[in-house]
Amino acid sequence: MCKSSLEYPSAGEARNNSRGGQPSSTLHKGQTYGEAMAVEEEGLRVFQSVKIKIGEAKNIPPYPGPNRMRDCYCTVNLDQEEVFRTKIVEKSLCPFYGEDFYCEIPRSFRHLSFYIFDRDVFRRDSSIGKVAVKKEDLQKYHGKDTWFQLQPVSADSEVQGKVHLELRLSEVITDSGVISHKLATRVLECQGLPIVNGQCDPYAAVSLLGPSRSEAKKTKVKRKTNNPQYEEIFYFEVTRPLSYTKRQFDVEEEDVDKLALRVDLWNASNLKFGDEFLGGVRVPLRVLGQAGVHDAWYFLQPRENGGKSVKVEDLGSLRLNIVYTEDHVFPSEHYSPLRDLLLQSANAEPVSASTAHILGEVCREKQEAAIPLVRLFLHYGKIVPFISAIAHAEINRTQDPNTIFRGNSLTSKCIDETMKLAGMHYLQVTLKPIIDEICTEHKSCEVDPVKLKESENLETNRENLLQYVDRIFNVITTSGVRCPTVMCDIFFSLRESAATRFQVDQDVRYTAVSSFIFLRFFAPAILSPNLFHLRPHHPDPATSRTLTLISKTIQTLGSLAKSKSANFKESYMAAFYDYFNEQKYADAVKNFLDLISTSGKWDQKSIETPIMLKEGFMIKRAQGRNRFGMKNFKKRWFRLTNHEFTYHKTKGEGALCSIPIENILAVERLEEESFKMKNMFQVIQPERALYIQANNCVEARDWIDILTKVSQCNRKRLSTYHPSAYLNGHWLCCKLSADTAPGCSPCTGGLPANIQLDVDGDRETERIYSLFSTYMTKLIKMQEACGSKSVYDGPEQEEYSTFVIDDPQETYKTLKQIISAVQTLEQQHTKYKRDKFKKTKIGSQEHPIGDKSFQCYIRQQSENTTYSI
Repeated sequence: MCKSSLEYPSAGEARNNSRGGQPSSTLHKGQTYGEAMAVEEEGLRVFQSVKIKIGEAKNIPPYPGPNRMRDCYCTVNLDQEEVFRTKIVEKSLCPFYGEDFYCEIPRSFRHLSFYIFDRDVFRRDSSIGKVAVKKEDLQKYHGKDTWFQLQPVSADSEVQGKVHLELRLSEVITDSGVISHKLATRVLECQGLPIVNGQCDPYAAVSLLGPSRSEAKKTKVKRKTNNPQYEEIFYFEVTRPLSYTKRQFDVEEEDVDKLALRVDLWNASNLKFGDEFLGGVRVPLRVLGQAGVHDAWYFLQPRENGGKSVKVEDLGSLRLNIVYTEDHVFPSEHYSPLRDLLLQSANAEPVSASTAHILGEVCREKQEAAIPLVRLFLHYGKIVPFISAIAHAEINRTQDPNTIFRGNSLTSKCIDETMKLAGMHYLQVTLKPIIDEICTEHKSCEVDPVKLKESENLETNRENLLQYVDRIFNVITTSGVRCPTVMCDIFFSLRESAATRFQVDQDVRYTAVSSFIFLRFFAPAILSPNLFHLRPHHPDPATSRTLTLISKTIQTLGSLAKSKSANFKESYMAAFYDYFNEQKYADAVKNFLDLISTSGKWDQKSIETPIMLKEGFMIKRAQGRNRFGMKNFKKRWFRLTNHEFTYHKTKGEGALCSIPIENILAVERLEEESFKMKNMFQVIQPERALYIQANNCVEARDWIDILTKVSQCNRKRLSTYHPSAYLNGHWLCCKLSADTAPGCSPCTGGLPANIQLDVDGDRETERIYSLFSTYMTKLIKMQEACGSKSVYDGPEQEEYSTFVIDDPQETYKTLKQIISAVQTLEQQHTKYKRDKFKKTKIGSQEHPIGDKSFQCYIRQQSENTTYSI
């Protein structure tokens, strides 16, 4: 199985679909919503996800004009569908992006592609180059910073989709009695063709290629669809040096090798530049074999001479870090032994002998272990006792209260991850409004005299910075009532353990908590708001500098250090901090820390402030409040809060329509055939359904997920719905004429109401299994450490010194159980892979023939023929 990325930020702001030239802002008619996020395979669920760090580009070719600089941005594409776009970096040939993107991939794909675009003065964005990584090659670059050479972007190379062909070679007796041999080529259908300039009107050109021939025939044009159904047959006479009087059908191998069938897909364009190439496939006639029949699906390929005559090194390069993950999740009962071991970790004595603690010991990075452990324990309601146990053990090993939780231990990483998951909405309601204001106002806050620009005034900048710090400090220290319960319970445990361990130090009960809530939660969120989903992109350099100065000050204010000015290496920061040397700031911090470290259950519903959950442009169909008139499609700005779902003519304007959350009865996909449009879903209300088209499949899934989650507890939620639209007086799905007819399909539903903790326990256990499997050699070495006499009696051997082993016998017993559970799951995975390999039929709709799988297909056909004989 593939390595797990084990990082779960939200998909971010998915945007436009593009295919060279200027990216469009929406997807278009004829496109379908992607496959389900988890694909079922005989009881096994398969999840795909990708985490990408888009670093920087270098050596971009200069603009051919007096101003040689470019304004570049980068897009992330699944095949030709854009799912993410970075900010624009202006006036640079070596743009630095520094952006992260994560998404669950809801459909199959062939390439993960990255395009560099230049926004020019005419607002016509032109593509500079691309990086396209085949799905099967993604593991080569797993988790590595890699420089990729940009490749030319040409229409002939931008292909996707597949075609279904049937070839049959037969004898035909003519009217004159002569036997001729003809090739019948049946073009059945295509799937997933690319959209070109907002349209797809495809047709197929079929040619028989040989040393002295090139016959071409065409299918009919299929309008407004990228999944055309053709069902057309073409006949080609096959010429060969055999006697035509020979009664027995035979084909000489050397003759067949000279012939091939070529099928090219084209988009019938109304533009003067001619039709656009969509992809093609070349089929050597030797695939017919002895039977003379060939029926298979093929991946469309680019034209061999399709690339532009540009030197690759002239286009520059792009630095990426790609982590692609496939999780193969078995039914829940397969994980019972390992899951039970993990969930017993909080009660293990000592906790260092627990399964969860051992995972942290063997992983190369504590973060690898912390992410799935936290999600699993949150899912089963065990996170507070587990973190309390490992934190108590770490505090007891700490000698100096000033170094408490300073290292990157399993405890600190688990608390970090818990705050990210449980505290995301807390950050949104606390920091987002002021962060948005800072990023839009662009006030100068530079207080370093060396970096001050000529037009800036130091005192004015100090005043700007002072106001921002004061406001952020106030919103933080007055937000204690909103702190999530699970965080309060963890902070209460930290406070009690630290106060018991270091009874002389009166401030340790505060510093134990502030080291997380200020240093690891609020300060990083201010410094990098894009990583905490407070902003869609990394701020511009000037704003980033302002946020850095604010973050430093807030971090110091929260630390309650004895001499705060001494905490700053820079003299200008020490001078600025003198403004905050008042007791009221320390008192406010202590009151805040006291409040959030008191174990108690806060009522989250008492928060009346609307929390913005998601917003962005989409296309909606008129809801038809009037019974007459054309119900057209319009682009609108949609906004979802925990109170209502609204749409506006544009961002910032008043709402044209407001749907209270309690009026959302269901949120489901809408079948493509309803409007011949891709990525559509419906928000079902008591009186009508609102039909919406998202920009791409990732964004459609994100909207469906969050709308479903936020409305999950509505009392009147539907159990059935209509998967197709109500048009022309009837439902397209069940043909019932009454617009109030009950639904004909069960609602998908089943999602938890808590937006934060949407966790699949079996998937997290599978990822933990994957980690244990990856680090099996360390598990065995840890067993050896437990059995070594040096662990029992004398000083540890150097190779074992990295392990924390408080009780060798208990640790050895747990290790033995872990290895047994992991080996059992390993056998399940091996059996699954073996069975899947046996059942894989190359050339089927699920496994089309590609440029690398043709020989495998020939070999598979040969083996099947041998078996049949």
